[in-house]
Order: sequence, then structure tokens, then C-alpha cells
Amino acid sequence: MDYEIYELGEVALQSGVLLPDVILAYKTYGKLNDDKSNAIVYPTALADQHYQNEWLIGPGKALDPERYFIIVPNLLGNGLSTSPSNARPPFDRARFPHVTVFDNVRLQHRLVTEKFGIRKIALVTGWSMGAMQAFQWGAGYPEMVERLAPFAGTAKTWPHTYVFLEGVKAPLLADAAWHGGDYGEPPASGLRAVGRVYAGWGLSPAFYREELYCQLGYRTLEDFLAGFWDRNFAGVDANNLLAMLRTGQHADISANPVYNGDFAKALGSIKARTLVMPVSSDMYFHTEESEFEAKCIPDAAFVPIESNWGHFAGRGISPDDSKFIDDQLKRLLMSEVR
Repeated sequence: MDYEIYELGEVALQSGVLLPDVILAYKTYGKLNDDKSNAIVYPTALADQHYQNEWLIGPGKALDPERYFIIVPNLLGNGLSTSPSNARPPFDRARFPHVTVFDNVRLQHRLVTEKFGIRKIALVTGWSMGAMQAFQWGAGYPEMVERLAPFAGTAKTWPHTYVFLEGVKAPLLADAAWHGGDYGEPPASGLRAVGRVYAGWGLSPAFYREELYCQLGYRTLEDFLAGFWDRNFAGVDANNLLAMLRTGQHADISANPVYNGDFAKALGSIKARTLVMPVSSDMYFHTEESEFEAKCIPDAAFVPIESNWGHFAGRGISPDDSKFIDDQLKRLLMSEVR
């Protein structure tokens, strides 16, 4: 096991459900310095686990473990932290309660403060749903987060993105093997179909027109669809995937007792030096929504990632985009905090 577990006991979720024996799986990189000023929090995205964040971590990179103490907490529902696949009855499988981004970040805050005694975070960053958690950190703990860099993700799920995620869920729920979540064998056809649906959204029209999948070693479009997308969700537990999709669909940094739905107020409360990095060709986290959010954050920098790789420009598979993100994070980490 290349990660650690933090036991949180019984947790009162935002939904009101008391979920017992909650665990948060996490991995750390580097060493916390004596004054505990070098911590970076880097949450995982939908269906990802900590190792899929490692493309941005390493010597010479912005997230350099020789300089920083990087904490990668695993999203609730991803199979390592408490999830439908590992929760005890009556909260297992399809009976798993609704978990919010607010719930996730609140538990991550407990890990950071209780386990490590950290009071200031040098940077919170993340891709996609990891970006949503980063925004939640900034609004939820404005005095604690010094720098904020969400990329390819927004501070809430805007209506078009909600509809997109409905389309992702649909083939899974329609699979005859689904059985209301109490399946014996995984609904393989549904999971494969989820990948095919995602294929048209995760990457841009220009990506397909220019046959950029050849850079990943695929010779034809069908090879790419079968070799990349048909397998993309194959190892993900279907109930886990649905739990994470629900979390993503209802993401909103203002949907909590602190801000009571006042989205502009939540954004305006962020005190971190903030860099908002949408992807110019992202099909569902749109640049105009990110630009609106950035304007609501005091003195936030709005720096789009100009790329034809769509949402997956932030995935660590396009070398040029990965370098751009890393360079921007280096500049941010060198900047003075407010």
C-alpha cells in the first residue's frame, strides 16, 4: 500500500447523515519543514487516485518534494477513501449517502490540521473536480490558504456541466446488469459506454480533427476509442463512479451554512493569491464561466491554457500543456502572499 489512512470516526455529512468509520486515504511527498510553512494540498479529481496526480510532482517541478510537503487527499468515493465499495451496511453500494465537495474539504482540513498541525497552506491546486475542491478550500478557509491555483475546473457546477454529467450517468443506469446498484458482476457494458460518452467531451473537436491521439501512440480514431476510452472507467466500481458524479454535479462553494448560496460572496471571500487556469477548448468547464468567477475573486489572475487538448490539457498527458501549468505554478509559488 503506497498511501496512508486517516481515521475520522463518525462524520456528520452536509446531508445530515451520520456516516460511521470514515477514512481519508492520502499520500504525502517531501518533508514538512520546522515552521510548517511549506505545505501544498493537491486533491484528486473524479475517478482518480493519488498516483494520477504524480505527473505534477517531482524534483525540479513546481511541486518539488525537495522544497515542499505535498499532501494528496483522495476524494471520498474513489475506492480508497470511504466509498460505496468499502463502506459497511447500511451505507454500502447504492445506499451510500450523498457527499459534497464541502464534506470532502472539511475532512481534508481535519487531516491537515489534526494530523500535521498545519495552520497555513502555501498552495492549494487541482485539476477538474480537484479544482473544485481547491476553490472550496479558498472560500472555506480564506485565512489559511496563501495561494490558490485551480485548473480546468470551476467553483460550481454550471447548468451545462450538470447536463453533461447526466449524460455520463445515463448509460450506466441503463445497463441491464446494473440492478439498482446491487450487481453481482460489474456493469461492464455501461462502464464502457460511459467512456464513449466521455470521449466526445473530454477532448476538443480540434483534437480529433488534427488526430492528436497519434501522439499517444494510437494509429486510428477507432484504435483510440477502443484502446483509451473503452478502458478508461473499466477498473472503477460503478457505485463509486456514481457517487463521485453526484458530488461533482452538486458542487458549489457557496452551498453551505457559511455562504447560504451567495456565490459572489463566497468567491469574494477568497484571500489567497489566486491563479484561475481554464482550458481554452474545454467542452464543459467553459472559459467564460471561469472568467466570471475570476472577476469575483479579489485580484485573481485569469490565465487560460491555450490548447487543443480540451479538458484533458490538465491531465498530464500533453507535454506542452503540462509544462505551461508547471511554469505558472512556479511563478505563483515565487510570488509574495497578501
